[in-house]
Amino acid sequence: MSVDYEGSLTISSDLAELVGLLEYEKILVGNLRNGERFETYAIYGEPQRGIIELNGATAHLGKVGDRITIMSFARYTPEEAAAHEPCIALLNEKNEIVRYEGGSSAPSFKVVGE
Repeated sequence: MSVDYEGSLTISSDLAELVGLLEYEKILVGNLRNGERFETYAIYGEPQRGIIELNGATAHLGKVGDRITIMSFARYTPEEAAAHEPCIALLNEKNEIVRYEGGSSAPSFKVVGE
């Protein structure tokens, strides 16, 4: 956690790109430990490091080891919505992918346990 940074959530670029999360995209974050829910934006961290880090004011809303849900939303036409596949990546305590669902492409790296 970095409380001195102006804001955001840092996520390893490979994880973000896998689920289609753009750098500086607005996200909604839910903390499963304390029930906090907050909006911020994503910034890319180093790839292959499994980094997910709360920065700035959001760092006060969680602590190392908390399980969080990162949500992103989009607007679609009815035709686009019918073709849309949500993308879900579930991570373990080391931020390694243990389950991947959806999206039009398979993970570019191994899912732990396969």
